Amino acid sequence: MTAARNLLVELLVEELPPKALKALGIAFAERLVSGLVRHQLKQRVPDWKWFASPRRLAVWVPEVAGKSEDRHEQVKLMPVSVGLDGDGRATPALLKKLAGHGGESALARLRRRTEGKQEVLFFDSLIPGTMLAFGLQAALDDAVRNLPTPKRMQYQLDDGWTSVEFVRPAHGLVALHGADVVPVSVLGLAAGRATHGHRFEARLPAIELRDADSYDAQLRDDGAVLASFGERRAEIDAQLAAAAAKEGLRPIDDEDLRDEVTALVERPNVLLCRFDDAFLAVPPECLVLTMKANQKYFPLLDAKGGLTNRFLVVSNIGPSDPARIVEGNERVVRPRLADAKFFFDKDRKEKLEERVAALDKVVYHAKLGSQGGRVSRLCVIAEEIELKRGGRDPRDVRRAAVLAKADLTTDMVGEFPELQGVMGRYYALHDGESAAVAWAIEDHYRPRFAGDDLPRNDVGVVVALADKMEALVGMFAIGQVPSGDKDPYALRRHALGVVRLLIERRVSIGLVPLIDLTNAAMPDGVRADTPVLAQFVKERAKGYFYDQGFDRRAVDSVLEPHGDLLPLGELPAMVGEATAFIATTDGQLLAEANKRITNILKKSGEDVPFGMSPRALAPPDERLFAQEEERSLYASLRSAGEASLALREGRHYAQALSALIPLSGPTKAFFDKVMVNVDDAATRQNRVMLLKHARAYMNLVADLTRMAS
Repeated sequence: MTAARNLLVELLVEELPPKALKALGIAFAERLVSGLVRHQLKQRVPDWKWFASPRRLAVWVPEVAGKSEDRHEQVKLMPVSVGLDGDGRATPALLKKLAGHGGESALARLRRRTEGKQEVLFFDSLIPGTMLAFGLQAALDDAVRNLPTPKRMQYQLDDGWTSVEFVRPAHGLVALHGADVVPVSVLGLAAGRATHGHRFEARLPAIELRDADSYDAQLRDDGAVLASFGERRAEIDAQLAAAAAKEGLRPIDDEDLRDEVTALVERPNVLLCRFDDAFLAVPPECLVLTMKANQKYFPLLDAKGGLTNRFLVVSNIGPSDPARIVEGNERVVRPRLADAKFFFDKDRKEKLEERVAALDKVVYHAKLGSQGGRVSRLCVIAEEIELKRGGRDPRDVRRAAVLAKADLTTDMVGEFPELQGVMGRYYALHDGESAAVAWAIEDHYRPRFAGDDLPRNDVGVVVALADKMEALVGMFAIGQVPSGDKDPYALRRHALGVVRLLIERRVSIGLVPLIDLTNAAMPDGVRADTPVLAQFVKERAKGYFYDQGFDRRAVDSVLEPHGDLLPLGELPAMVGEATAFIATTDGQLLAEANKRITNILKKSGEDVPFGMSPRALAPPDERLFAQEEERSLYASLRSAGEASLALREGRHYAQALSALIPLSGPTKAFFDKVMVNVDDAATRQNRVMLLKHARAYMNLVADLTRMAS
């Protein structure tokens, strides 16, 4: 391997899409480094640095070889009996094989090795190391070709004929190994050492990079560019905090906005701006979204979290007098806020209740009808859920369901779809609806994503559950089932939302009854396959419990048998107890014994379905017990087993599982001393019946077979 030096590669382009810049920068660097590692020009060490600004993607990689080491490789040729004749001379077959390796001169590099019962000829081949120019070219081609971007631009090169594709047109390529240019090319560009800085504030029109290590400093000093995405983000964070602190305020916390703004500027300069106090009469969510989504501004909040009339702008230039920039941004935001105020005032002139009829003209799905039809279904589903969970008065639930989608017809939600539900709450309160109904209108979309808050009141929980179940049943009924990574209707997210609502809000209704009542509310011919949908939701429930750190075997042993009918809110205690149970010696012994019992019963043609009460089984004949271990096991089943059964019937599931522990000793003794498959048919059948009782008692709470290792 030749002497290693640091490597710098930069691709200079037109302005890249800001929301994708961070991912593009990381992917470009990772693929390029992976290519160098693949060609053995770089060790797999996470010591490289990536750079990304609006107009560049770059990576600095330390300790890159100019040429990888030569390596020896033994190539298997053929058996000695085929390659050499009786006198040890090369056969024509061997010479033909060696033709590409130097012919007869390669005979000296033949090696013999015994493989199994025969000797085999190997050729000792010397593979020259890869030159950096070759390895970097391959890595660069791969990085450019496989950047994670959904859309690419096709553009012509300067020759007027050749077309290439990339995220944005590329105008420069730098590849420096130490101080030397590496002769590579991509997108019609030959590598050099020249780059460009800030469009307006660079000290030099073109920057000749001295070497790979000077890239960051030269761009900062001569180009007025902070090339590192992370460094630029940290600078923006510091400036935002400092500017807000001067006003005794704090900027809104939005990681995505900070990343997007970092991708929009090369030399950040934070400035304070203001808007008219009168706009604060508009709901803060509207103003914040207007400033963030349209202008990329950072609204400022007071100590109580209230919105103020001040905001921060991250400028890409730093003039000595920023007054004109401040004035320009204040002028630009004014009509945006005025639009929001106009929408808000206009929307309130019509009550939500009066808007419900308009939902009949809003398409929900071609096969599922309008939003108006959907609202009718939500009302039925929500009312049924409220009654089944033991709610006293479903009027608030029905009212919230009726109004849940009405704000979809408002101008504000038409302009900002992200505000659906939020605006419904404001308009409902303005119309005189109860606070419970108003909050339920906003919260019925929750949880929107993993980790999102749940609805704030019971009305919101019921309507949210109805909304998600209607979506799941409807989409499954028309065949829109997620597959692979495709889930256009976010049904996995809806299912996880159902799981969280049922568990964390302790809604006392089983999954299958929930699907059945939803199916009953759907239009004729629109029915989801209940077992299929139930299994889909249970898979999300498994993931929920796995993420909580529960033992996977314990989760499966409880969820598979109980997840259909038992309210999911009762399962956490059962899963917790099963996790503790399986961690004990007695628990593992019973699980293994249960697996053995299940296998014996299966071979005997017998079956005891999970959850079957042992009282439904014919008892074994105690007169046929020939050994003390049979009598001991049956006595334990009637004591510990019956205690467990009583606890289960009282819905004390966790304690019911613990009550089985005394069965471990008698069960072990039974299998140590008793043979089930004896010649005497009556004795054999009686012992099978005893094991059927054992399985029935042991599987009242959890399917112990699934706990066996």
